[in-house]
Amino acid sequence: MTTDSASPEDLASLPRAEFVFPGPLRDRLVAAILNGSKTSTTGLLVDYEHEGEPLPEVGSRSAVVDSDDRPVGVIEVTDVRVVPLAQVDLAHAVDEGEGYTSVAEWRAGHEQFWHSEEMRAALEDSDFTVDDTTPTVLERFRLVADLRPAD
Repeated sequence: MTTDSASPEDLASLPRAEFVFPGPLRDRLVAAILNGSKTSTTGLLVDYEHEGEPLPEVGSRSAVVDSDDRPVGVIEVTDVRVVPLAQVDLAHAVDEGEGYTSVAEWRAGHEQFWHSEEMRAALEDSDFTVDDTTPTVLERFRLVADLRPAD
């Protein structure tokens, strides 16, 4: 891992990378990013559209925030693909760093999140559901800076 230094000014100018909602799942995902086991993530195109956010771009950097809204790392996007949910491959699922060993297991875990009350509320669609044709945003990244204080 590279440990590029990030000045407070640089850090303030970076967009924030918020993985899921604050809480235990975010804490696990952030820990996996910081230990190097999480190098990919999956979003829904509809979520980007709903939020009015552009898709990530290769080379862009963002500050990873923990559940307490503190920047703890900086990641750089290395690849972005938009594919139907049915086309998510095993390498992507494994690289999410959540211990998935099959695409079916990965999909079940993601569908549970995407069909959650929290996600449906965020999308303002109480009946939101995904299927094989749902466009997903597959993002790969690398950790370029660990911002946690040295022990």
